[in-house]
Amino acid sequence: MKKLLFIAVWSLLFSFTSTAQRSDYPFQGVAFNQVKLTDSFWMPRVETNRTVTIPVSFRKCEETGRIQNFINAGTHSGKFLTTFPFDDTDIYKIIEGASFSLSVHPDAKSDRYVDSLITLVSKAQEPDGYLYTARTIDPLHPHSWSGKDRWVNESVMSHELYNSGHLFEAASAHYLATGKKDFLRIALKNADLLTQVFGPGKRNDAPGHEIVEMGLVRLYRITLDKKYLDLAKFFIDCRGKKIDKDRSYWQDQAPVADQREAVGHAVRAAYLYSGVADVAALTGNKEYLTAIDSIWENMVSTKFYLNGGIGARSNGERFGDNYELPNKSAYNETCAAIANVYWNYRMFELHGQSKYIDVLERSLYNNVLSGVSLDGKNFFYPNLLAADGSYVRQPWFDCSCCPTNLCRFISSVTGYIYAQKGNSLYVNLFIGSSATIKLNEKQSVRISQQSNYPWDGAIVFSVQPARKGKFALRLRIPGWVNNQPVPSNLYSYLNPATGTYILKVNGADYRTVTQDGYAVIDREWKKGDRVEYNLPMNIQRVTANEKVAADRGLVALERGPILFCLEDKDNAFNVNNFILPDNADLKLSFNKNIFTGTYTIQGEGIAIDPAADKLSLSTRKKIFTAIPYNVWDNRGGATMRVWMPRTVSGFKLSEE
Repeated sequence: MKKLLFIAVWSLLFSFTSTAQRSDYPFQGVAFNQVKLTDSFWMPRVETNRTVTIPVSFRKCEETGRIQNFINAGTHSGKFLTTFPFDDTDIYKIIEGASFSLSVHPDAKSDRYVDSLITLVSKAQEPDGYLYTARTIDPLHPHSWSGKDRWVNESVMSHELYNSGHLFEAASAHYLATGKKDFLRIALKNADLLTQVFGPGKRNDAPGHEIVEMGLVRLYRITLDKKYLDLAKFFIDCRGKKIDKDRSYWQDQAPVADQREAVGHAVRAAYLYSGVADVAALTGNKEYLTAIDSIWENMVSTKFYLNGGIGARSNGERFGDNYELPNKSAYNETCAAIANVYWNYRMFELHGQSKYIDVLERSLYNNVLSGVSLDGKNFFYPNLLAADGSYVRQPWFDCSCCPTNLCRFISSVTGYIYAQKGNSLYVNLFIGSSATIKLNEKQSVRISQQSNYPWDGAIVFSVQPARKGKFALRLRIPGWVNNQPVPSNLYSYLNPATGTYILKVNGADYRTVTQDGYAVIDREWKKGDRVEYNLPMNIQRVTANEKVAADRGLVALERGPILFCLEDKDNAFNVNNFILPDNADLKLSFNKNIFTGTYTIQGEGIAIDPAADKLSLSTRKKIFTAIPYNVWDNRGGATMRVWMPRTVSGFKLSEE
């Protein structure tokens, strides 16, 4: 019964329309809990997240004092035990991930544990709804970032509204997963306080670390109380009160409607752009759309890494200048990649174009997955594109936003596969799964897909309409099929492939119409219809725009959505001193001895070493093995690189 309740209410969250709400996203994603996962690539990762990453993260919160902070706040005793005032959010994010997991995999023990944490959170909340352990434990001596009084340091360091945003996200997920209202009541009490403190004629601080905007929209969708949507919009409109480029760190350098470039802290930025998309969809604000469309173009054209990462600089975890994309010093925070998925899915829901899913998929299969080890216990915070062996995964961090963000994200990955608009069913990701999707009042369709994606481009769909009828199945044509690795000229293929996709319906070739990057099969469907969709997966050499100084003269390898890299564990030479000539033959093979088996790319290149006289260089031909980027550093510290010189003239010994 709880599962049925969850499906019904979660559908409202993602596809709500009513007379009380005049606008929303025109393209509606299908909620993750309505999709049954059967995929051989993703099932082990989702299960590892459920059985390892979430429990390990809860345990780390116990060991590090994050949970004790709530106990101390509830008893007004002891001291704040952790490093950052936003450490409360780690508890919220893991509860969110556990709630997502509970909705599709009931677990009484996990359910009870989550309930016990919610009780602690409730006791830590102050009578008026304020919830922020870094102040509540000892109000006279709050955390140094917090400011003497509530909210006075919000725009800079306190993270009070950031904590609220993650609280709202987690409480919404828990309510929708379980039907229990205790956590939701905590969130609404806090949100009601915000509506009393902030607004026209009240405090007008621009949130220093965005996400409260997204969280308030979640609460609005559940309650239909417009004050939450109004406050989300108010926070967006607070930005740019002081025109000052130095405030770009938290995207406060200009009014949002006037912003045109991705700037500042990358996680904050992508959360803001996601919240702006939410509010634009719900209010029809066209100025917001103009802004985030332009910001997206700037990001994907000048500030997007080949591994799907964003945020070039470690100093401030921020975007760099246009085309500033270093490799060894790349930041590419795991949280930023997750936020980039959130943002790009919303861009798809606004515009219905496949290019946004192209960006999402690149981030998902590369930067997001590289953030967690195969065993689910160790993590990357930054995700480099070149490493010397000293950078290794960690079981936890003082700032552990990335592990806990992975907990909540991986649990809901099936929510990005399908979407619908009117009489059209969209397939965005090729992940083995099945779902029953309601297209209109007269038609629902059960669709399932089977494949060995991302290793094989052969995908088979079973289409089972409830009744015979006409509708459109829209299958995404990945950009790489059309020789466009990203939807800009930032990267390109050295040798564009000539093949294209093959499509059959019930065994017969089908000539489709292409629209917005989708192959459209608009026909009369009946039970038992079968679609075969074959995407060509060629090994591709990628080059970067000449304006990207760090990658000039270099080449990278990818196949389908998967980026590859060289790691010293598989190669008997220094991978930093290696040339991959343009004419080298490349082949894909499955190596059962790497991890539990993985696909690799092999070929012949040139290893360069100092000669015996140490005054010159010697060269030798060497067979190399490249592994998927998302699994590097799963065997201990490693020298790794994604980009390799193409010629001797382009070679620099151990270059960045």
